[in-house]
Amino acid sequence: MRLFWRDQRPYIIVYLLQLAVLTLVYWLDGYRHAAISVYGALLSTCILAIFLIVRYWTNRSFYRLLEQMPDSLRSFAEMKPGSPLADSLQRFLKAQYRLYLQEIGEQQSKIEGHRHFINQWVHQMKTPLSVIHLMVQHEDDTQSVAIADELDRLRKGLEMVLYTARLDTFEHDFVAETLDLAVLVRSVTSAQKRLFIRRKVYPMIEIPEGLQVTTDEKWLSFVLTQLITNAVKYTVKERANLYFHGFVRGRETVLEIEDEGIGIAASDLPRVFDAYFTGDNGRSFPESTGMGLYLAKEICTKLGHRLELESQYGAGTTVRIIFQPNP
Repeated sequence: MRLFWRDQRPYIIVYLLQLAVLTLVYWLDGYRHAAISVYGALLSTCILAIFLIVRYWTNRSFYRLLEQMPDSLRSFAEMKPGSPLADSLQRFLKAQYRLYLQEIGEQQSKIEGHRHFINQWVHQMKTPLSVIHLMVQHEDDTQSVAIADELDRLRKGLEMVLYTARLDTFEHDFVAETLDLAVLVRSVTSAQKRLFIRRKVYPMIEIPEGLQVTTDEKWLSFVLTQLITNAVKYTVKERANLYFHGFVRGRETVLEIEDEGIGIAASDLPRVFDAYFTGDNGRSFPESTGMGLYLAKEICTKLGHRLELESQYGAGTTVRIIFQPNP
C-alpha cells in the first residue's frame, strides 16, 4: 500500500494543482459561489478516490510483489497483471528470466567441459609419473631419491587439482560405508612413508581396534593425506612424532592428529580454513598453497563431519575430525 501511495503521489499533487487553478479561474471570471465550488471539488475528489481504489485493486498483486523481497527467481510468476504496465513488466521479466537460464546453461556447460578436461589431464599426467617412479624406485643414489621425492610432490599436487575439480560434483562421487578407523589411518600413513622418512617424523597411532566410523574411504583418505602433509611440512625438528588418537566422546567418534611442528600464529587461526590463505607460515615455507586445510574443511562438511583445529605458535597443532553418530 505504501508503494502504491508513493507511486500515485505525483498524480494526486497534479490533480490538486489543477483543481486549484480551475477554481481560481472561475473565481476571477466572476463565478463566486463558494458552495458550488466546494461541491464540484468534492465530486471531483470522489471520482479520483474511486479511480485510485479501482487502480489499486486491479494492481494489488503487482504492488505487493514489488514491496516484498523475492524468495525465488520465479517470484514474478505470482504477479497477476491488471494493467498494461504490470502486464508489460511481467513479459519483460519472463524474457529476462529465459535469457538468464540460457546464460547459466552456457556457463554450466563451460564449467563442465573445463572440469572434464582437468580430470582427463590429471589422469594423463599420472601415467608418466608412474613410469618415472618405476625407473627410479630401485635406485639408491642421491639423484634418484631426490627425483622420487619430487614425484611424490607432483602426485600430491595432481591429486589436489583433481579433488578440487570434483568438489562441486561431490554427490556423484560419494559412497558411504562403515570403516575401521585404525585400519584406514594405517593405510594412509603407510602410503606416506616416504614423506615420513624424508622429514624424519614418526607416526604414532593410538587408535583402539574395532573403532568404526561411517564415511567415504576415498574422500576421507584424501583429507588425512592433506592433514599429514601439512603436519609434516611444518615440523622442522628431527625425530619428531605425529600422533593419531582415536576415541569416543559421548555419542561422537573423534580422530585427533597432533603434531610437534611450529604451530600457527593466533592472528592466523580464524582464517586457516580460507582458500589460498597461507599466513605467517607461508612466508617461511614457499611451497605452501593455502588449499590443504580449505579442501579438508569443505570435504568434511560434505561428509557430515566436523573439523576442529587448535594450535599454539611454537608448540604444535592439533586437528580433530569429529564423526557424527549414525542416525
